[in-house]
Amino acid sequence: MNNILESLAQLFGRTPRKPRKDELSPAAQKMYFYKKGQKVTKQQLIDLHDEHHKNSKNKWRKRRWITLIAVNLLFLVSFSLDIQLLEGALTASRFMGFHMADLNSALQVMLAHKTVLINLIIGVVTVFIMWILLGGRTFCSWVCPYHLVAEWAETLHLWLAKRGLAKNYTFHRGVRTVIYVIFALLAIVTGYTVFEFISPTGILSRALIYGPTMALVWVALLLIFEIFLSRRAWCRYVCPIGITYGIVGVLSHTSCDLRYD
Repeated sequence: MNNILESLAQLFGRTPRKPRKDELSPAAQKMYFYKKGQKVTKQQLIDLHDEHHKNSKNKWRKRRWITLIAVNLLFLVSFSLDIQLLEGALTASRFMGFHMADLNSALQVMLAHKTVLINLIIGVVTVFIMWILLGGRTFCSWVCPYHLVAEWAETLHLWLAKRGLAKNYTFHRGVRTVIYVIFALLAIVTGYTVFEFISPTGILSRALIYGPTMALVWVALLLIFEIFLSRRAWCRYVCPIGITYGIVGVLSHTSCDLRYD
């Protein structure tokens, strides 16, 4: 239970605490504390961390990118060829007849219209079960189209930052929780799914399937801000989708722990 509460607290903005030595796996202990029985120097620690991060990142990055592109192209192919395999967009779709609804989008719709539709419930339950099995935050890195372009923008940001051409202003992670509540209240008060109008995930998904619109200008401005002023700002400090699937991710890890205890 403590692990669940700690994970949720971090998701909503608490600074992660440093783990105690006895909480780490032997591999992690070797990386962060010891090397051949000796305490590592600061530079060795940095080198070990960079090596581990680079190997892990390279191992999965191509797999993630291929999966992400394939999922989003499947929407386009289904629409273009009218084969009714994967209809709709990431916000709401049908896969071979099964209703699927993005959890955050469904919440926005229910709050805005003050009603619950049976197809929406079916779609939410289907997606919830799927991401419980796969891991909630998997959506962000393996499916979300904005995550992909933000990764590319991050690479450019790092290149520019090394040359003094970009800044990296940071904000408290709790800002995202405040924004999450604001979008929920806006949906209730206005009767519109306000977040969906500015969500780069939805904008890119619909642009890929149905064609570009002026909304892509907003996405471009976001990327420019991230490239020059704040690295991965949308995902880190704004996106309510990340919080929604983050909660599912916490529940997913908890269910795995219960199965294997």
